[in-house]
Amino acid sequence: MDGYFDDDLIRSVLGSVKTIAVVGASPNPLRPSHGVTEFLVAAGYTVFPVNPGHGGGAIAGQRVYERLADIPERIDMVDVFRRPEALPALVDEVLALETRPRALWTQLGVVNPEATDRAAAAGLQVVVDRCPAVEYPRLFRKVPRRAPRA
Repeated sequence: MDGYFDDDLIRSVLGSVKTIAVVGASPNPLRPSHGVTEFLVAAGYTVFPVNPGHGGGAIAGQRVYERLADIPERIDMVDVFRRPEALPALVDEVLALETRPRALWTQLGVVNPEATDRAAAAGLQVVVDRCPAVEYPRLFRKVPRRAPRA
């Protein structure tokens, strides 16, 4: 798992992706997933919040989808805010997409080596146990202007 924490990999992923699905995004502004979704929007990414309980609603001004397969555009990266034990099923969902994303990113504390190793073996770039809202400013030395709260 050592390679999943490499700065060059993280810089490459954040510097190349344009569309990000945030799985487990919350409409609650006090939840970290809400703040990260807002951060990614403010950083200029096209963001698709994914939350089965809030499909059709909005989070950080973005339409919420119930499943990854419901997103009408190609997804470059899937950012995961789910419990580690949910990751194997989510990797199955990612690998079943007609057009696979280039990257799988798991948030702080979301560590499941079996699932992330399987995603990497399938050709995805994998970043584990990191937060793009922390890594982006650290590696690119800039902080995006915050988007207005929806």
